Amino acid sequence: MTETEQINKGAARQPVTTVFLTFLALGFTSFGGPVAHLGYFREAFVTRRRWIDERAYADLVALCQFLPGPASSQVGIGIGLAKAGLPGALAAWVGFTMPSAIALMLFGYGVVEFGDAMTGGVLHGLKVVAVAVVAQAVWGMAKSMCPDAPRVTLAVLAAAAVLAAPAPWMQVAVIAAGGLAGLVLMKAEDVADHVDLNIPVGRGVAIVSLILFFVLLAGLPLLSAAYPSQTLTLVDSFYRAGSLVFGGDVVLPLLQAEVVPPGWVSNDLFLAGYGATQAVPGPLFTFAAYLGTVSASAPNGWAGALICLLAIFVPSFLLVIGALPFWDALRRRPTVRRALLGVNAAVVGLLLAALYSPVWTSGILSATDFALAMAAFTLLVFWKLPPWLVVLLSAVGGWAVHAF
Repeated sequence: MTETEQINKGAARQPVTTVFLTFLALGFTSFGGPVAHLGYFREAFVTRRRWIDERAYADLVALCQFLPGPASSQVGIGIGLAKAGLPGALAAWVGFTMPSAIALMLFGYGVVEFGDAMTGGVLHGLKVVAVAVVAQAVWGMAKSMCPDAPRVTLAVLAAAAVLAAPAPWMQVAVIAAGGLAGLVLMKAEDVADHVDLNIPVGRGVAIVSLILFFVLLAGLPLLSAAYPSQTLTLVDSFYRAGSLVFGGDVVLPLLQAEVVPPGWVSNDLFLAGYGATQAVPGPLFTFAAYLGTVSASAPNGWAGALICLLAIFVPSFLLVIGALPFWDALRRRPTVRRALLGVNAAVVGLLLAALYSPVWTSGILSATDFALAMAAFTLLVFWKLPPWLVVLLSAVGGWAVHAF
């Protein structure tokens, strides 16, 4: 099969079951947090399956960096939407989210037992492999998104700015500045070979989705105050968390302020759940499932987990469905394409900054860690081993280093 035939085959619609099973495999193997997830997604959907081309993927990542909520989950929802419509978006989210959500629910039912099941060495090995995964993403995206000195410079400046001021607003500001730099300084490239996302959702549905997002954001607090109910209070708290937070780890202090002071979850249980969340694959926002499970006030258990999980992810669905039909048309315009050249370089800078902090700083603590990370990088980039196998080997390597 020629390269063109492979691209055309990948660009075609996919069965919902294929979307679900593909994301389910990623849900079991995507360790390392949101930035690492973007690396796994790129390997799965740009490099191997050709479901989306490099530039369309970078544009989708840029959009999801602009939107509040979990960027990696939103990218997954967007790919599922493009490949199989609204059912595909749901299938992608369920597949990617279910493994970690179930693991954290089980952890909520048995904190000590689950915590003892994973040694510190295994957990550290998973942090080390995240370094290799993010490095692979930076390596691959930089080659196509930063092929010249101006864009390399823009990426480095973006990384420096984010490292100097590691705040969520700075990430948005850097992307906006990259877009302005691209609009002013760069020339639009020929994009005739781009594979459009071809979102199968009309603009009417998109507008309704955006309206519903803002109606729920403004209306849930009023509804919760008018009709006191623990269920409504949970929905309101977790919906706001999913609507107003940029980035994964940033949601943690907000959730702590929502669930600890009212006495729903003790601070010790909260911190234990945070540790478990770092040890499981998939999106960080599945921490909501753990909090719903251990809540002292009903609904709790599996019902509380499901309520909190749905409430924190619903904003992402509404925003992605609302934005993508317009985004797919906008990104074809010459002025927008020029801006996206700068935005994509800035996104590479964000990945570069994240490679250092928190991925490198939390994973590489010794020369042995560095050697393990380089081995994982070599296996991923040059030996082309599947990411799940490299994750497994790194976990075993981390255990061996810890044990011996």
